Amino acid sequence: MSSMVQSVDWLAIAPPTITAVAGLVVLVADLFVGAGRKALLGWVSVAGLAASAAMLLPLLDGDRATFCLTGDSGLCSYRADRFTLVIQLLVLGGALLAALLSVTALKDADKGLPEGEYWFLLLSSAAGAALLPASRDLATLIVALEVASLPAFALVGIKHGDRKSSEAALKFFLSSVTATAVSLMGVSFVYATTGTLYLTRIADRIQHVDAQFHTLAQAGVVLTLVGFAFKTAAVPFHFWVPDTYVGAPLPIAAYLSVVGKAVGFSGLILVTVVAFPSYADVWGPALAALAALTMTVGNVGALRQRATRAHSAVRLLAWSSVGQAGYLLVPIASAAYSKDAEKAIGSTVAYALMYAAVNLGAFAVAALVARTSPLNRISDYRGLYARSPLSALLLGFFLLCLAGLPPGVIGLFAKVTVFSAAVDAGLGWLAVVMAVNVVIALFYYLQWTTLLFRTPEGETERHPVPAPLTAALALTAVLSIALSGAPQLILRFSATGLF
Repeated sequence: MSSMVQSVDWLAIAPPTITAVAGLVVLVADLFVGAGRKALLGWVSVAGLAASAAMLLPLLDGDRATFCLTGDSGLCSYRADRFTLVIQLLVLGGALLAALLSVTALKDADKGLPEGEYWFLLLSSAAGAALLPASRDLATLIVALEVASLPAFALVGIKHGDRKSSEAALKFFLSSVTATAVSLMGVSFVYATTGTLYLTRIADRIQHVDAQFHTLAQAGVVLTLVGFAFKTAAVPFHFWVPDTYVGAPLPIAAYLSVVGKAVGFSGLILVTVVAFPSYADVWGPALAALAALTMTVGNVGALRQRATRAHSAVRLLAWSSVGQAGYLLVPIASAAYSKDAEKAIGSTVAYALMYAAVNLGAFAVAALVARTSPLNRISDYRGLYARSPLSALLLGFFLLCLAGLPPGVIGLFAKVTVFSAAVDAGLGWLAVVMAVNVVIALFYYLQWTTLLFRTPEGETERHPVPAPLTAALALTAVLSIALSGAPQLILRFSATGLF
Protein backbone atom coordinates (compact mmCIF):
# COMPACT_ATOMS: atom_id res chain seq x y z
CA MET A 1 0.00 0.00 0.00
CA SER A 2 2.85 2.40 0.81
CA SER A 3 4.02 2.36 -2.84
CA MET A 4 0.61 3.78 -3.87
CA VAL A 5 1.12 6.98 -1.89
CA GLN A 6 3.56 9.82 -2.45
CA SER A 7 5.78 11.24 0.28
CA VAL A 8 4.16 13.69 2.70
CA ASP A 9 4.45 17.44 2.09
CA TRP A 10 4.92 18.49 5.72
CA LEU A 11 4.70 22.22 4.98
CA ALA A 12 1.30 21.80 3.30
CA ILE A 13 -0.16 19.94 6.28
CA ALA A 14 1.60 22.12 8.91
CA PRO A 15 -1.43 24.21 10.09
CA PRO A 16 -3.67 21.32 11.27
CA THR A 17 -0.63 19.24 12.36
CA ILE A 18 0.83 21.93 14.66
CA THR A 19 -2.62 22.43 16.22
CA ALA A 20 -2.96 18.68 16.89
CA VAL A 21 0.59 18.45 18.31
CA ALA A 22 -0.07 21.45 20.59
CA GLY A 23 -3.18 19.60 21.86
CA LEU A 24 -1.11 16.52 22.75
CA VAL A 25 1.59 18.67 24.41
CA VAL A 26 -1.06 20.35 26.59
CA LEU A 27 -2.64 17.02 27.56
CA VAL A 28 0.71 15.53 28.64
CA ALA A 29 1.88 18.75 30.34
CA ASP A 30 -1.34 18.79 32.37
CA LEU A 31 -0.08 15.69 34.23
CA PHE A 32 3.05 17.49 35.44
CA VAL A 33 1.94 21.10 35.94
CA GLY A 34 0.82 21.99 39.47
CA ALA A 35 -2.66 23.34 40.21
CA GLY A 36 -1.38 26.89 40.67
CA ARG A 37 0.27 26.99 37.24
CA LYS A 38 -2.52 25.56 35.05
CA ALA A 39 -2.90 28.97 33.36
CA LEU A 40 0.34 28.12 31.49
CA LEU A 41 -1.58 25.49 29.51
CA GLY A 42 -3.85 28.19 28.12
CA TRP A 43 -0.94 30.29 26.93
CA VAL A 44 0.72 27.23 25.33
CA SER A 45 -2.56 26.61 23.46
CA VAL A 46 -2.78 30.25 22.32
CA ALA A 47 0.86 30.06 21.13
CA GLY A 48 0.14 26.78 19.29
CA LEU A 49 -2.85 28.31 17.44
CA ALA A 50 -0.84 31.45 16.60
CA ALA A 51 2.01 29.27 15.23
CA SER A 52 -0.48 27.25 13.14
CA ALA A 53 -1.94 30.45 11.68
CA ALA A 54 1.59 31.77 10.96
CA MET A 55 2.34 28.59 8.96
CA LEU A 56 -0.27 29.71 6.41
CA LEU A 57 2.12 32.46 5.22
CA PRO A 58 4.69 30.17 3.47
CA LEU A 59 1.79 28.44 1.67
CA LEU A 60 0.55 31.62 -0.04
CA ASP A 61 2.97 31.27 -2.96
CA GLY A 62 0.90 28.61 -4.76
CA ASP A 63 -1.10 25.39 -4.69
CA ARG A 64 0.40 22.43 -2.85
CA ALA A 65 -1.01 18.94 -2.59
CA THR A 66 -0.08 15.78 -0.74
CA PHE A 67 -1.37 12.23 -0.13
CA CYS A 68 -1.76 11.82 -3.91
CA LEU A 69 -2.08 8.61 -5.93
CA THR A 70 1.31 7.87 -7.54
CA GLY A 71 -0.17 7.34 -10.98
CA ASP A 72 -2.19 10.57 -10.96
CA SER A 73 -0.88 13.72 -9.23
CA GLY A 74 -4.29 15.36 -9.84
CA LEU A 75 -5.95 12.94 -7.40
CA CYS A 76 -4.92 14.07 -3.93
CA SER A 77 -6.60 13.74 -0.54
CA TYR A 78 -5.14 17.02 0.78
CA ARG A 79 -4.82 20.26 -1.20
CA ALA A 80 -3.55 23.58 0.18
CA ASP A 81 -5.01 25.97 -2.43
CA ARG A 82 -6.37 29.50 -1.99
CA PHE A 83 -9.77 28.29 -0.75
CA THR A 84 -8.13 26.02 1.85
CA LEU A 85 -5.88 28.80 3.17
CA VAL A 86 -8.69 31.37 3.50
CA ILE A 87 -10.91 28.93 5.43
CA GLN A 88 -7.95 27.73 7.56
CA LEU A 89 -7.23 31.36 8.45
CA LEU A 90 -10.88 31.78 9.46
CA VAL A 91 -10.84 28.55 11.53
CA LEU A 92 -7.49 29.14 13.27
CA GLY A 93 -8.21 32.84 13.84
CA GLY A 94 -11.62 31.98 15.31
CA ALA A 95 -10.08 29.28 17.53
CA LEU A 96 -7.34 31.71 18.66
CA LEU A 97 -9.92 34.33 19.71
CA ALA A 98 -12.01 31.65 21.46
CA ALA A 99 -8.82 30.57 23.28
CA LEU A 100 -8.17 34.16 24.45
CA LEU A 101 -11.74 34.32 25.81
CA SER A 102 -11.21 30.90 27.43
CA VAL A 103 -8.09 32.00 29.38
CA THR A 104 -10.26 34.50 31.31
CA ALA A 105 -13.30 32.18 31.53
CA LEU A 106 -11.25 29.34 33.06
CA LYS A 107 -9.69 31.71 35.58
CA ASP A 108 -13.14 33.00 36.63
CA ALA A 109 -14.87 29.58 36.66
CA ASP A 110 -16.35 28.79 40.08
CA LYS A 111 -16.55 25.04 39.63
CA GLY A 112 -13.01 24.68 38.33
CA LEU A 113 -13.28 23.44 34.77
CA PRO A 114 -10.64 20.76 34.02
CA GLU A 115 -8.09 22.92 32.20
CA GLY A 116 -5.91 20.23 30.59
CA GLU A 117 -8.90 18.43 29.08
CA TYR A 118 -10.49 21.74 28.03
CA TRP A 119 -7.46 22.88 26.04
CA PHE A 120 -6.84 19.43 24.55
CA LEU A 121 -10.45 19.23 23.31
CA LEU A 122 -10.42 22.78 21.90
CA LEU A 123 -7.17 22.20 19.99
CA SER A 124 -8.32 18.77 18.73
CA SER A 125 -11.54 20.28 17.39
CA ALA A 126 -9.61 23.15 15.76
CA ALA A 127 -7.22 20.64 14.11
CA GLY A 128 -10.20 18.78 12.56
CA ALA A 129 -11.76 22.06 11.46
CA ALA A 130 -8.48 23.15 9.80
CA LEU A 131 -8.16 19.78 8.03
CA LEU A 132 -11.66 19.88 6.52
CA PRO A 133 -11.28 22.64 3.86
CA ALA A 134 -8.12 20.91 2.55
CA SER A 135 -9.89 17.53 2.18
CA ARG A 136 -10.44 16.47 -1.41
CA ASP A 137 -12.01 13.05 -0.93
CA LEU A 138 -15.23 12.12 0.85
CA ALA A 139 -13.56 9.82 3.42
CA THR A 140 -11.18 12.57 4.61
CA LEU A 141 -14.06 15.08 4.61
CA ILE A 142 -16.21 12.93 6.91
CA VAL A 143 -13.25 12.10 9.21
CA ALA A 144 -12.36 15.81 9.47
CA LEU A 145 -16.01 16.66 10.18
CA GLU A 146 -16.05 14.14 13.05
CA VAL A 147 -12.66 15.23 14.45
CA ALA A 148 -14.02 18.80 14.55
CA SER A 149 -17.36 17.69 16.09
CA LEU A 150 -16.58 15.02 18.71
CA PRO A 151 -14.40 17.20 20.99
CA ALA A 152 -17.02 19.95 20.67
CA PHE A 153 -19.67 17.71 22.32
CA ALA A 154 -17.37 17.21 25.31
CA LEU A 155 -16.60 20.96 25.48
CA VAL A 156 -20.30 21.83 25.58
CA GLY A 157 -20.85 19.44 28.52
CA ILE A 158 -17.58 20.17 30.35
CA LYS A 159 -19.19 22.09 33.26
CA HIS A 160 -19.29 19.36 35.93
CA GLY A 161 -22.61 19.07 37.75
CA ASP A 162 -24.33 21.64 35.50
CA ARG A 163 -27.62 20.15 34.31
CA LYS A 164 -28.05 22.67 31.48
CA SER A 165 -24.56 21.95 30.17
CA SER A 166 -25.09 18.15 30.18
CA GLU A 167 -28.52 18.51 28.53
CA ALA A 168 -27.09 20.78 25.82
CA ALA A 169 -24.21 18.37 25.13
CA LEU A 170 -26.60 15.40 24.85
CA LYS A 171 -28.93 17.27 22.45
CA PHE A 172 -25.95 18.42 20.35
CA PHE A 173 -24.44 14.91 20.33
CA LEU A 174 -27.59 12.99 19.38
CA SER A 175 -28.62 15.35 16.59
CA SER A 176 -25.06 15.54 15.19
CA VAL A 177 -24.59 11.76 15.22
CA THR A 178 -27.89 11.31 13.37
CA ALA A 179 -26.86 13.89 10.74
CA THR A 180 -23.46 12.21 10.29
CA ALA A 181 -25.07 8.78 9.89
CA VAL A 182 -27.31 10.17 7.14
CA SER A 183 -24.26 11.75 5.45
CA LEU A 184 -22.35 8.45 5.59
CA MET A 185 -25.27 6.71 3.91
CA GLY A 186 -25.15 9.40 1.20
CA VAL A 187 -21.39 8.86 0.76
CA SER A 188 -21.93 5.10 0.41
CA PHE A 189 -24.57 5.72 -2.30
CA VAL A 190 -22.19 8.04 -4.16
CA TYR A 191 -19.37 5.49 -3.88
CA ALA A 192 -21.68 2.70 -5.09
CA THR A 193 -22.59 4.65 -8.24
CA THR A 194 -19.15 6.14 -9.06
CA GLY A 195 -16.60 3.70 -7.59
CA THR A 196 -14.43 6.52 -6.20
CA LEU A 197 -14.22 8.88 -3.21
CA TYR A 198 -12.05 11.61 -4.82
CA LEU A 199 -14.16 14.73 -5.38
CA THR A 200 -12.86 15.61 -8.86
CA ARG A 201 -13.22 12.01 -10.10
CA ILE A 202 -16.76 11.86 -8.67
CA ALA A 203 -17.56 15.03 -10.68
CA ASP A 204 -16.47 13.23 -13.90
CA ARG A 205 -18.05 9.84 -13.25
CA ILE A 206 -21.37 10.90 -11.74
CA GLN A 207 -22.34 12.50 -15.08
CA HIS A 208 -22.20 9.08 -16.77
CA VAL A 209 -24.06 6.98 -14.20
CA ASP A 210 -26.32 4.26 -15.68
CA ALA A 211 -29.96 5.31 -15.93
CA GLN A 212 -30.97 2.58 -13.44
CA PHE A 213 -28.63 4.11 -10.79
CA HIS A 214 -29.66 7.71 -11.44
CA THR A 215 -32.10 7.86 -8.48
CA LEU A 216 -29.51 6.28 -6.18
CA ALA A 217 -26.96 8.93 -7.21
CA GLN A 218 -29.50 11.73 -6.61
CA ALA A 219 -30.31 10.32 -3.15
CA GLY A 220 -26.56 10.11 -2.41
CA VAL A 221 -26.08 13.79 -3.33
CA VAL A 222 -28.93 15.00 -1.07
CA LEU A 223 -28.05 12.74 1.90
CA THR A 224 -24.34 13.71 1.77
CA LEU A 225 -25.34 17.36 2.24
CA VAL A 226 -27.24 16.66 5.49
CA GLY A 227 -24.20 16.37 7.82
CA PHE A 228 -22.79 19.67 6.58
CA ALA A 229 -26.20 21.39 6.71
CA PHE A 230 -26.38 20.33 10.38
CA LYS A 231 -23.00 21.95 11.14
CA THR A 232 -24.12 25.21 9.52
CA ALA A 233 -27.28 25.15 11.72
CA ALA A 234 -29.54 25.25 8.67
CA VAL A 235 -33.27 24.66 9.33
CA PRO A 236 -34.50 21.99 10.17
CA PHE A 237 -31.12 20.98 11.69
CA HIS A 238 -30.95 24.11 13.86
CA PHE A 239 -32.91 23.15 17.00
CA TRP A 240 -29.76 22.29 19.00
CA VAL A 241 -28.30 25.81 18.66
CA PRO A 242 -30.00 27.97 21.38
CA ASP A 243 -29.75 25.38 24.18
CA THR A 244 -26.19 24.41 23.22
CA TYR A 245 -24.98 28.02 23.21
CA VAL A 246 -26.56 28.68 26.62
CA GLY A 247 -25.34 25.40 28.17
CA ALA A 248 -21.77 25.64 26.85
CA PRO A 249 -19.08 27.86 28.38
CA LEU A 250 -19.36 31.23 26.58
CA PRO A 251 -16.02 30.93 24.66
CA ILE A 252 -17.20 27.56 23.30
CA ALA A 253 -20.49 29.12 22.15
CA ALA A 254 -18.39 31.76 20.33
CA TYR A 255 -16.20 28.99 18.86
CA LEU A 256 -19.19 26.98 17.60
CA SER A 257 -20.85 30.07 16.11
CA VAL A 258 -17.83 30.80 13.90
CA VAL A 259 -15.62 27.72 13.52
CA GLY A 260 -18.55 25.27 13.49
CA LYS A 261 -20.12 27.27 10.67
CA ALA A 262 -16.85 27.50 8.73
CA VAL A 263 -16.59 23.69 8.87
CA GLY A 264 -20.16 23.25 7.61
CA PHE A 265 -19.88 25.80 4.81
CA SER A 266 -16.50 24.67 3.51
CA GLY A 267 -17.82 21.08 3.47
CA LEU A 268 -20.98 22.14 1.63
CA ILE A 269 -18.97 24.11 -0.94
CA LEU A 270 -16.58 21.20 -1.62
CA VAL A 271 -19.38 18.65 -1.92
CA THR A 272 -21.69 20.74 -4.13
CA VAL A 273 -19.43 22.79 -6.39
CA VAL A 274 -16.44 20.44 -6.67
CA ALA A 275 -17.96 16.94 -6.45
CA PHE A 276 -21.53 17.36 -7.74
CA PRO A 277 -21.60 20.28 -10.23
CA SER A 278 -23.59 18.16 -12.72
CA TYR A 279 -26.31 17.65 -10.08
CA ALA A 280 -26.84 21.38 -9.56
CA ASP A 281 -30.52 20.87 -10.47
CA VAL A 282 -30.82 18.69 -7.31
CA TRP A 283 -28.81 20.63 -4.69
CA GLY A 284 -29.47 24.15 -6.06
CA PRO A 285 -33.23 24.30 -5.28
CA ALA A 286 -32.68 22.35 -2.01
CA LEU A 287 -30.10 24.88 -0.73
CA ALA A 288 -32.17 27.88 -1.95
CA ALA A 289 -35.19 26.60 0.03
CA LEU A 290 -32.93 25.88 3.06
CA ALA A 291 -31.49 29.43 2.87
CA ALA A 292 -34.96 31.05 2.83
CA LEU A 293 -36.22 28.87 5.70
CA THR A 294 -33.06 29.26 7.80
CA MET A 295 -32.86 33.07 7.67
CA THR A 296 -36.60 33.41 8.41
CA VAL A 297 -36.69 30.97 11.36
CA GLY A 298 -33.46 32.43 12.82
CA ASN A 299 -34.59 36.06 12.67
CA VAL A 300 -38.09 35.33 13.99
CA GLY A 301 -36.52 33.31 16.84
CA ALA A 302 -34.22 36.25 17.70
CA LEU A 303 -37.16 38.67 17.54
CA ARG A 304 -39.03 36.64 20.18
CA GLN A 305 -36.30 36.91 22.86
CA ARG A 306 -37.41 38.74 26.01
CA ALA A 307 -34.84 41.16 27.45
CA THR A 308 -35.41 40.04 31.06
CA ARG A 309 -35.09 36.29 30.45
CA ALA A 310 -31.97 34.56 31.82
CA HIS A 311 -29.25 34.16 29.16
CA SER A 312 -31.37 36.09 26.64
CA ALA A 313 -28.25 37.83 25.23
CA VAL A 314 -26.64 34.49 24.33
CA ARG A 315 -29.97 33.14 23.03
CA LEU A 316 -30.36 36.20 20.80
CA LEU A 317 -26.83 35.71 19.44
CA ALA A 318 -27.66 32.01 18.89
CA TRP A 319 -30.85 32.72 16.91
CA SER A 320 -29.07 35.53 15.07
CA SER A 321 -26.34 33.05 14.05
CA VAL A 322 -29.05 30.78 12.58
CA GLY A 323 -30.37 33.77 10.59
CA GLN A 324 -26.84 34.62 9.40
CA ALA A 325 -26.40 30.97 8.29
CA GLY A 326 -29.35 31.54 5.96
CA TYR A 327 -27.57 34.49 4.32
CA LEU A 328 -24.39 32.41 4.00
CA LEU A 329 -26.30 29.66 2.16
CA VAL A 330 -27.62 32.08 -0.50
CA PRO A 331 -24.42 32.32 -2.65
CA ILE A 332 -23.84 28.53 -2.44
CA ALA A 333 -27.38 27.98 -3.78
CA SER A 334 -26.72 30.71 -6.39
CA ALA A 335 -23.64 28.81 -7.63
CA ALA A 336 -26.03 26.15 -9.01
CA TYR A 337 -27.68 28.71 -11.32
CA SER A 338 -24.80 31.10 -11.95
CA LYS A 339 -22.40 31.15 -14.91
CA ASP A 340 -19.70 32.40 -12.53
CA ALA A 341 -19.84 29.88 -9.66
CA GLU A 342 -16.45 31.00 -8.32
CA LYS A 343 -17.73 34.55 -7.78
CA ALA A 344 -20.79 33.21 -5.94
CA ILE A 345 -18.64 31.03 -3.67
CA GLY A 346 -16.32 34.02 -3.07
CA SER A 347 -19.38 35.93 -1.75
CA THR A 348 -20.03 33.22 0.86
CA VAL A 349 -16.38 33.21 1.95
CA ALA A 350 -16.33 37.04 2.17
CA TYR A 351 -19.53 37.02 4.25
CA ALA A 352 -18.13 34.29 6.52
CA LEU A 353 -14.96 36.33 7.17
CA MET A 354 -17.00 39.44 8.05
CA TYR A 355 -19.37 37.45 10.25
CA ALA A 356 -16.48 35.74 12.08
CA ALA A 357 -14.80 39.03 13.04
CA VAL A 358 -17.92 40.84 14.27
CA ASN A 359 -19.63 37.85 15.90
CA LEU A 360 -16.53 36.95 17.92
CA GLY A 361 -16.35 40.61 18.94
CA ALA A 362 -19.97 40.53 20.14
CA PHE A 363 -19.25 37.34 22.13
CA ALA A 364 -16.15 38.99 23.64
CA VAL A 365 -18.29 41.85 24.99
CA ALA A 366 -20.88 39.29 26.19
CA ALA A 367 -18.06 37.48 28.06
CA LEU A 368 -17.07 40.80 29.63
CA VAL A 369 -20.63 41.54 30.81
CA ALA A 370 -21.05 37.95 32.07
CA ARG A 371 -18.22 38.54 34.58
CA THR A 372 -20.46 40.95 36.57
CA SER A 373 -23.90 39.69 35.40
CA PRO A 374 -23.71 35.88 35.19
CA LEU A 375 -27.32 35.58 33.94
CA ASN A 376 -26.33 37.60 30.85
CA ARG A 377 -29.79 39.02 30.11
CA ILE A 378 -30.20 41.67 27.41
CA SER A 379 -31.53 43.98 30.15
CA ASP A 380 -28.10 43.67 31.88
CA TYR A 381 -26.62 45.67 28.97
CA ARG A 382 -28.72 48.73 29.83
CA GLY A 383 -26.39 51.67 30.45
CA LEU A 384 -23.27 49.69 29.53
CA TYR A 385 -21.88 52.95 28.08
CA ALA A 386 -21.85 54.50 31.58
CA ARG A 387 -19.93 51.50 33.02
CA SER A 388 -17.62 50.70 30.13
CA PRO A 389 -17.80 53.24 27.29
CA LEU A 390 -15.37 51.49 24.95
CA SER A 391 -16.96 48.02 25.17
CA ALA A 392 -20.44 49.59 24.68
CA LEU A 393 -19.25 51.44 21.57
CA LEU A 394 -17.63 48.26 20.24
CA LEU A 395 -20.73 46.12 20.87
CA GLY A 396 -22.87 48.78 19.18
CA PHE A 397 -20.52 48.74 16.20
CA PHE A 398 -20.53 44.91 16.01
CA LEU A 399 -24.35 44.80 16.16
CA LEU A 400 -24.62 47.44 13.41
CA CYS A 401 -22.18 45.37 11.30
CA LEU A 402 -24.40 42.29 11.78
CA ALA A 403 -27.44 44.39 10.86
CA GLY A 404 -25.66 45.80 7.80
CA LEU A 405 -26.00 49.46 8.79
CA PRO A 406 -23.40 52.26 8.61
CA PRO A 407 -20.92 52.77 10.24
CA GLY A 408 -20.71 48.97 10.03
CA VAL A 409 -19.79 49.26 6.34
CA ILE A 410 -18.29 45.77 6.20
CA GLY A 411 -21.66 44.25 7.20
CA LEU A 412 -23.48 46.27 4.54
CA PHE A 413 -20.84 45.40 1.93
CA ALA A 414 -21.05 41.66 2.72
CA LYS A 415 -24.87 41.69 2.49
CA VAL A 416 -24.73 43.52 -0.87
CA THR A 417 -22.34 40.87 -2.31
CA VAL A 418 -24.74 38.12 -1.17
CA PHE A 419 -27.72 40.01 -2.68
CA SER A 420 -25.91 40.46 -5.98
CA ALA A 421 -25.00 36.73 -6.05
CA ALA A 422 -28.72 35.86 -5.75
CA VAL A 423 -29.81 38.45 -8.34
CA ASP A 424 -27.06 37.46 -10.84
CA ALA A 425 -28.17 33.83 -10.58
CA GLY A 426 -31.79 34.78 -11.34
CA LEU A 427 -32.96 33.99 -7.79
CA GLY A 428 -34.98 37.19 -7.40
CA TRP A 429 -37.44 35.58 -4.97
CA LEU A 430 -34.58 34.63 -2.64
CA ALA A 431 -33.22 38.20 -2.75
CA VAL A 432 -36.71 39.46 -1.73
CA VAL A 433 -36.88 36.96 1.19
CA MET A 434 -33.42 38.12 2.28
CA ALA A 435 -34.46 41.81 2.08
CA VAL A 436 -37.47 41.13 4.34
CA ASN A 437 -35.26 39.26 6.80
CA VAL A 438 -32.68 42.05 6.90
CA VAL A 439 -35.49 44.45 7.91
CA ILE A 440 -36.70 42.03 10.65
CA ALA A 441 -33.12 41.73 11.95
CA LEU A 442 -32.71 45.52 12.05
CA PHE A 443 -35.38 45.67 14.74
CA TYR A 444 -33.72 43.43 17.32
CA TYR A 445 -30.15 44.58 16.59
CA LEU A 446 -31.12 48.26 16.93
CA GLN A 447 -33.21 47.54 20.05
CA TRP A 448 -30.16 46.02 21.74
CA THR A 449 -27.87 48.83 20.49
CA THR A 450 -30.09 51.62 21.88
CA LEU A 451 -30.23 49.83 25.26
CA LEU A 452 -26.44 50.25 25.63
CA PHE A 453 -26.74 54.04 25.75
CA ARG A 454 -29.76 54.40 28.04
CA THR A 455 -29.54 55.64 31.63
CA PRO A 456 -28.40 52.74 33.82
CA GLU A 457 -30.80 51.51 36.53
CA GLY A 458 -28.26 50.31 39.09
CA GLU A 459 -24.65 51.06 39.98
CA THR A 460 -22.19 52.29 37.36
CA GLU A 461 -19.05 50.96 38.98
CA ARG A 462 -16.30 50.26 36.47
CA HIS A 463 -14.48 46.92 36.54
CA PRO A 464 -11.00 46.20 35.14
CA VAL A 465 -10.89 44.18 31.91
CA PRO A 466 -8.48 41.19 31.98
CA ALA A 467 -5.62 41.28 29.44
CA PRO A 468 -6.73 38.22 27.33
CA LEU A 469 -10.24 39.68 27.01
CA THR A 470 -8.77 43.08 26.06
CA ALA A 471 -6.65 41.36 23.40
CA ALA A 472 -9.69 39.54 21.94
CA LEU A 473 -11.72 42.78 21.87
CA ALA A 474 -8.83 44.73 20.32
CA LEU A 475 -8.23 42.13 17.58
CA THR A 476 -11.89 41.92 16.54
CA ALA A 477 -12.32 45.71 16.73
CA VAL A 478 -9.21 46.47 14.62
CA LEU A 479 -10.24 43.87 12.03
CA SER A 480 -13.86 45.05 11.77
CA ILE A 481 -12.99 48.77 11.66
CA ALA A 482 -10.13 48.28 9.15
CA LEU A 483 -12.38 46.23 6.86
CA SER A 484 -15.16 48.81 7.14
CA GLY A 485 -12.62 51.34 5.87
CA ALA A 486 -11.52 49.12 2.96
CA PRO A 487 -14.21 46.47 2.37
CA GLN A 488 -12.89 45.59 -1.11
CA LEU A 489 -9.89 43.91 0.59
CA ILE A 490 -12.07 41.13 1.96
CA LEU A 491 -13.57 40.37 -1.47
CA ARG A 492 -10.15 40.32 -3.10
CA PHE A 493 -8.82 38.09 -0.31
CA SER A 494 -11.74 35.64 -0.53
CA ALA A 495 -11.35 34.92 -4.26
CA THR A 496 -11.28 31.17 -3.74
CA GLY A 497 -9.27 29.72 -6.63
CA LEU A 498 -11.29 26.52 -6.35
CA PHE A 499 -11.74 26.15 -10.10
